[in-house]
Amino acid sequence: MTDASDAADSSPLPHEFDHHHSDVSGGWLRAATFGAMDGLVTNTSLIAGVGGAGVNTHTVVLSGVAGLVAGAFSMALGEYTSVSTQNEQLDAEVSVERTALKRFPAAEREELADMFTEMGMTDETASKAAAEVHLDSERALNIHVTQELGLDPSEKPSPWVAAGSSFAMFSIGAVIPLIPYLLGFASLIAGLAVGGLGLLFAGALAARFTAQSPIRGALRQLLFGAIAVAATYLIGSLIGIGIPG
Repeated sequence: MTDASDAADSSPLPHEFDHHHSDVSGGWLRAATFGAMDGLVTNTSLIAGVGGAGVNTHTVVLSGVAGLVAGAFSMALGEYTSVSTQNEQLDAEVSVERTALKRFPAAEREELADMFTEMGMTDETASKAAAEVHLDSERALNIHVTQELGLDPSEKPSPWVAAGSSFAMFSIGAVIPLIPYLLGFASLIAGLAVGGLGLLFAGALAARFTAQSPIRGALRQLLFGAIAVAATYLIGSLIGIGIPG
């Protein structure tokens, strides 16, 4: 016979039964989304500008491939540097907090108690909780940093993941408007149409990750892309040279 304690042991963990949260640390989703969007907009605009200048198909394809390679490496290096710098800044702040905890433990404990009070605890409960937290120096450090900076030092995004996501998704986004040319269709209209479809799909997919309207996300991205494409095509037509978007 199953008693109450067995039933309790088999019960789901808190929140396991009703919902879960996505990773919002900014490691891969932001980089992947930004990379795909930038690849699509940049290369669709580049093709529009070069095509608007009246160059031949070979030049359009060459420009598109060059834009893909240069943009993918640029995005990857930029993401790696950005995330690494963010992590290094967090490490520096953790070092500052670690020093403060060693030099002024009582003051830091009182500071944590005040933060707990602001969260809704009574003064007595807050003081007891802060004292218990400070029994473990590393736990105290993590909680102080999390409360004061809003960042968890144990969950830093990986610069390699951000760089790889950005590189891969930029490349995928940038190759989409080149597909008609690579298949032998020397048509600027076809390239722009495929690029537009890519923007619609990418916008809808990004909206799905953020629980927003896929239609709104798709149309918004298409609008932004269309503005960049139109501007670059116009400039290419006027001065005979394409400018990357």
